[in-house]
Amino acid sequence: MNNQPQGQAATKTQPVVIAASDLQLGDALKADDLKVVQFPEGQAPEGAFTGTEDLIGRGVISPMVKNEPVLPAKLASKEAGAGLPPIIPEGMRAISVRVDDVIGVAGYVLPNSRVDVLATASPTDQNSDTTTKVILSNVQVVTAGTRIEQDQDNKPVQVTVVTLVVAPEQAERLALASTEGKIQLALRNPLDQGSPDTPGVKKAALVGTVARMTAAPRVASPRRSAKAEPVTMLMPSPEPMPTVEMIRGDKRAQEVVK
Repeated sequence: MNNQPQGQAATKTQPVVIAASDLQLGDALKADDLKVVQFPEGQAPEGAFTGTEDLIGRGVISPMVKNEPVLPAKLASKEAGAGLPPIIPEGMRAISVRVDDVIGVAGYVLPNSRVDVLATASPTDQNSDTTTKVILSNVQVVTAGTRIEQDQDNKPVQVTVVTLVVAPEQAERLALASTEGKIQLALRNPLDQGSPDTPGVKKAALVGTVARMTAAPRVASPRRSAKAEPVTMLMPSPEPMPTVEMIRGDKRAQEVVK
């Protein structure tokens, strides 16, 4: 007996490969990571795979969540393999740095985050010349996690490592900053694409010493003012001396009586 309603045609479908679980950067696809489901015909994402045979062993270069269709842009080529190398763009380098809860922004630095790198170091041997400056801006984090290293007593310890994708010259600056000074990561908003050029800050400027040394002292003077107008001193006119009029012939003259 046919249970299909009369006048309604059966919906056509097509197979689509989806993720059977969450997949992270660098994962190598296994059979258990994939499954095939039926999508309505014509509703599958463009480029979606219809079978898993050619996907086993390929590396994941963009994270995927459970039940997300697997697309070519999410995977490395067959020849690239898995792990970190396929994730690195051409011309760039991946470099890892050790961080703690403070340097790693309390664990909020995650894969695909964007950060600025601040370095604190002294260009001389003088402690007063210690400067903090942004040396790298808008850097992508590709991995963030923990690994096991040996301490000075050859005992295993767990350390947190963040891997950044940078240009070769940026890798040099980061390596030098990690060796000669201290680094700090500053988490960015992913929509913020600005790269501010900062002058850096020294200890003296931090506590205001530089401002006090460079500011000219202000000394009040009762005798002189920058805005004072010149003052003209008026001397009193001398009182007129008594005079008498002398007449000699046809000449007259005024003579002062002393």
